[in-house]
Amino acid sequence: MTKRIVSYVAVVVLLIMTIVYSATTGSIQMGFFEFFSAFFEKGNSSMEAIRDLRFPRIIVALFAGAALSVSGVLLQSVMRNPLADAGIIGISSGAAFVQLLIISFFPALFFMTPILAFMGGAFACFLVFSLSWKSGLSPLKLILVGIAINAMFTGLAEAFISLGGSLNVSASSVVGSNLTMRTWKDVSTITTYGSIGLIASFALYSWCNLLVLQDKTAKSIGFNVARARLIIAGVAVLLAAISVVVAGVISFVGLLVPHIARRLVGYDHKVLIPFTALLGAFIILLADTIGRSILAPLEIPASTIMAIIGGPFLIFLLRKE
Repeated sequence: MTKRIVSYVAVVVLLIMTIVYSATTGSIQMGFFEFFSAFFEKGNSSMEAIRDLRFPRIIVALFAGAALSVSGVLLQSVMRNPLADAGIIGISSGAAFVQLLIISFFPALFFMTPILAFMGGAFACFLVFSLSWKSGLSPLKLILVGIAINAMFTGLAEAFISLGGSLNVSASSVVGSNLTMRTWKDVSTITTYGSIGLIASFALYSWCNLLVLQDKTAKSIGFNVARARLIIAGVAVLLAAISVVVAGVISFVGLLVPHIARRLVGYDHKVLIPFTALLGAFIILLADTIGRSILAPLEIPASTIMAIIGGPFLIFLLRKE
């Protein structure tokens, strides 16, 4: 219990410190105390620039990190696979491909992009389940099929962008994973859909705990395993899809963060899910802040930093499991 409390307090403190550092670091710099005094001051041009340029980016990074991390927890629970992650098994790339199609061919439906991207991610998830199911879920087959589905959608998107040439420059930049130039409209989108997904995931923690049991055991106590899997997977896809729509494809977050979280707070999803959301928000914001400040004015996307960290971590987990 003490370890859980210390972990929660430590993550919250680190998150607040990272938010302040991210807001005050860059082309416009402020001291710690200057930032807090200017925050409530009207007419401060530097603070206005920070509000319009950095705050949307920070909020998008926070929600994207929380959404992807919780999505990973839910998928690992549903699939009983510690390697399940929306970016690895193709859900994110499926959502991104549908988003690319909407931007290129149906721009009038742009306002429906979150819903249509969700449908793309759900289709990818369906393919993974259906192609890897054989008298139950095989963890190895599931991850291999997922990697193949991810490669297929990623290849389709890249081929589509290449064939489209200059017409798809704007589309490729939207589907890309750079958090630069996010606006308050992006904030509105990700906070609306992200909050729905996160609240739903918190409400489903007891189902996630029951899915740890064998299907026969869970059914013997009256638990509808198929319905629970379908609903939890739907929430996981929603969280991954809305993150893709606003922040782009960022892999390995849903793999890396839940494993760290379990080491710190245990396996009870009542505690694990909210902690994972906080830890994921911190890690993505930290990656984005490092990426834009370490080689300023050049920027390294947060997705690149996560890939550098997540690739070796996946190899470690594969060897361990």
